[in-house]
Amino acid sequence: MQNAKRSTEPARVAIITGGAGGLGFAIAERLSQSGVRIALWDVDTAKVLESAQRLPASRGYDVDVTNYDAVERAAADTVRDFGRIDILVNSAGINGPLAPLVDYPLDGWRSTMALNLDGVFHCCRAVVKEMQKSGYGRVVNLSSIAGKEGNANASCYAASKAAVIGLTKSLGKELALTNIRVNAVAPAAIDTQMLSQLTPEFRAQVIAKIPMGRLGRAEEVAALVAWLASEECSFSTGAVFDVSGGRATY
Repeated sequence: MQNAKRSTEPARVAIITGGAGGLGFAIAERLSQSGVRIALWDVDTAKVLESAQRLPASRGYDVDVTNYDAVERAAADTVRDFGRIDILVNSAGINGPLAPLVDYPLDGWRSTMALNLDGVFHCCRAVVKEMQKSGYGRVVNLSSIAGKEGNANASCYAASKAAVIGLTKSLGKELALTNIRVNAVAPAAIDTQMLSQLTPEFRAQVIAKIPMGRLGRAEEVAALVAWLASEECSFSTGAVFDVSGGRATY
């Protein structure tokens, strides 16, 4: 009887930031295969609308997550269009410049932090409020193995991803007595368009650190995110799950 009642409820709704392509879209595809309705958020208007057309029960939204007002409006629009928000996957991010810290461009530091850290904070702040209204939610923040171990000449990226881990742990503890779970995923290098932005030398250095000797695949990360975004993830919160090909040391 309980299962019959559950089947009549509307399908879960997930927001995927950076969802127009790359890892974000791979995650959206995986969740969509489970019947989740998808709200793709991305700053690339044309691409996010095109990507949404490739998935059933999906919509694309032009959202700059570095702008809190824009995030609040997008959250309200998503609730208006879907009736609820159950899942938030913070996938939007950039590598930022590659340079020694003493030469790191100040504008590059600010823009990388604005997207990789402020964007996660903005989305969590706006969307968790909606989850609290329904008493249910799953938040999955995309960090990186660099946030745990650091990468030379990528201090801003590593620092931003370390901060995402701290944010995840803090928010997870704040919401531990609710039915909202907050976890992070820390991938090593994943074979996506974002990785193509790296120089061949830096790319080779990153792969050399992975004991499996290869890049990760987007679908491997998406499979883990799909579980963290599900009701089955009930006793894990404030945790960091590695997808590193053996690179992680703690």
